[in-house]
Amino acid sequence: MQRPPSVDELARKLAHHGLPHPLLVEVARSAIANRCVDDADDLVRSRTRRLLTPVINATGVLLHTNMGRAPLAHQGDAQYTNLELDLASGARGSRQAAIGELLATATGAEAAMVVNNCAGAVMLALAAVAGGHSVAVSRGELVEIGGAFRVPDVMALSGAELVEVGTTNRTRLGDYRKAVDQGAHAVLKVHQSNYRIVGFTEETSVRALSTVDVPVIADIGSGLLDSSCPWLDGPPPRWLEGEPAARQTLRDGADLVTFSGDKLFGGPQAGIIAGKAELVAACGRHPLARALRPGSLVLDALQTTTMAYLDRRGGDIEFWRMAATPVHELERRANDLAVRFGSTSVIDTHAVPGGGTLPTVSIPSRGVRINADQTSQLREFDPPVIARVDKGATIIDVLTINPDDDWVVGKAMESLGASIVGAQTNAKEGLS
Repeated sequence: MQRPPSVDELARKLAHHGLPHPLLVEVARSAIANRCVDDADDLVRSRTRRLLTPVINATGVLLHTNMGRAPLAHQGDAQYTNLELDLASGARGSRQAAIGELLATATGAEAAMVVNNCAGAVMLALAAVAGGHSVAVSRGELVEIGGAFRVPDVMALSGAELVEVGTTNRTRLGDYRKAVDQGAHAVLKVHQSNYRIVGFTEETSVRALSTVDVPVIADIGSGLLDSSCPWLDGPPPRWLEGEPAARQTLRDGADLVTFSGDKLFGGPQAGIIAGKAELVAACGRHPLARALRPGSLVLDALQTTTMAYLDRRGGDIEFWRMAATPVHELERRANDLAVRFGSTSVIDTHAVPGGGTLPTVSIPSRGVRINADQTSQLREFDPPVIARVDKGATIIDVLTINPDDDWVVGKAMESLGASIVGAQTNAKEGLS
């Protein structure tokens, strides 16, 4: 048998891949130990693909959790910021002050603050408002979000005691009143953002809950800022109908609302707490606030997004730019892709909001269909193109593709060497 190269020798031969030398050493050791030196280049490529990298979302899922939910631009030179510096006095300031003021204005709240995600926002709000006390929650709202995180578990970590009220499908105001009479210190209302209970149902609105003499914390989760969508040129999209919004929920009497920054808000991963000033201040004073606080990059991105809302520049928020794209524009782009690469066929598709939001909603879109399951080949392209499979065919939905990336998607399609299925333009496949 030929003597294998030394680890250092093999690592240096792999340097053209551009990975730092310590990572190449790891790959070289693995290749030699597993007697696959000839496959070392493939091992490096595999290691590279495990790094965080841009991808093109062609799935039609606007807020795809596996791809970071809301698409977000981030760039800038290395520099200091006034993160916790009061420029007026020169003394130490608060990282929450500036973003809190902006979010309070945007939501119509007295005050607001930011933590690292929505589960953290709920936990902090419960800890600050009702830590050591009982909190009433409808049995129909004891949700589990992705990754097996459950509301009862988050509540337990907050130090609040869960009091279940009502039933899975029907919870009345009287159920909450009874719990308060028996000592419940607050009410938590959780939006059923990732499932629906239909049929013989009843739930208690925030407006009704505001008549109960304890703080009402409403977790709206998905992060719609205002149901009227004043940042868009036209009326609110029909698929948003019934989705709770921060401004209206506070107007209905919630003492605090919590929501995500990277869902319908269209910003970075963050948890936002907005509402009454004394309760937000209590959240800020709680020891958990430091453990959950965001860094300057998140706050900067959140500030940029919030300023776009306040300036009614919805087109500057990538999620809303995509979501508001007219179907005729999507059809034009899909046709351009199809015609350019050997076919004039496009298909009707149904995109979805995703990210645990609006589970029964679909958004009319357009796409192209390619023979068989080609998704693994598309993922091999640089940058990777992430598509979906339906009825044995690969679907490329243009709604979630940035128009600037259409040519990249076209190149990826061309690399497949596969023909696009269907002879007629706009064939209505009813795909979902």
